[in-house]
Amino acid sequence: MKLLIPHIALAGILTWVLFFLTGWESTASRLLAVALGMFTLSWPLAYFIARQYFYKLPRLMNLILFFIKELIVANLRVAYDVLTPTTLMRPCIVAFPLEAKTDYEITLLANMISLTPGTLSLDLSKDKKYLFVHAISFKEIDVEEIKSGIKNGFEKKLLAVTR
Repeated sequence: MKLLIPHIALAGILTWVLFFLTGWESTASRLLAVALGMFTLSWPLAYFIARQYFYKLPRLMNLILFFIKELIVANLRVAYDVLTPTTLMRPCIVAFPLEAKTDYEITLLANMISLTPGTLSLDLSKDKKYLFVHAISFKEIDVEEIKSGIKNGFEKKLLAVTR
């Protein structure tokens, strides 16, 4: 996994360099630049790294799209509650049990949680088994629903990319 992230970043940089050097402006030429960037960087690598790269790329895109969707939905929920005369917000603090083990995974998860309106990562237990999250519920407070939402959403998709 340590080689995968710099490889993806390098492919992205190479794609942008191709954009700027060639002045390609059509969609087809942009797709060609992306394909050239991925191909150029994958052929000298060992077979398993290239296979891992193309295997995890759809999972990474799935994580990004899921995060964007959650970001939009959470913004709309908070905005609706702020604009209505009565508040529906019910704040709570949840001890979320982590499946993420590495500092990298825990940091990414905590940042994704904090960037989404209505949730905030507060602290990590000393044994790194629990992440304490401040969450706003818009119905009755259901701690298990909050935990399963994070576990089946952010954490599951993140671990699919990092492992």
